[in-house]
Amino acid sequence: MAETRPDVELRIPADSAFLSVLRTATAGLAARLDFTLDDIEDLRIAVDEACAMVLPQAVSGTDLNCAFYLGGDTLRVAVAAECDSPRPPSQDGFAWTVLSALTSSLDAQVDGDTLIVTLSRTSGEPT
Repeated sequence: MAETRPDVELRIPADSAFLSVLRTATAGLAARLDFTLDDIEDLRIAVDEACAMVLPQAVSGTDLNCAFYLGGDTLRVAVAAECDSPRPPSQDGFAWTVLSALTSSLDAQVDGDTLIVTLSRTSGEPT
């Protein structure tokens, strides 16, 4: 999929103390797309888990960038941070399994010194 300009972008300090801002933004955007309360909660948890995969590798004092793409009944979220030696999270681990169960699609990639975890959820799609 060709990358387009995000509908919403948030940049917060790469510190778990600020994740409530992303959870709130995720819930608000999902509600705007008429997601069910269960779908909204799944997305909030998924964004939190994606951040938990990125934050431990983030360079201290940098930012966590979160881009939201709204498309019909789908919300796609890309969480990224600058890292010293970024490596994608293990796709065999428990966290990846849980995140996969909460989302319609899930991907992690390294782009230079940046780790990016991208997820999407389609409204009404069973998990």
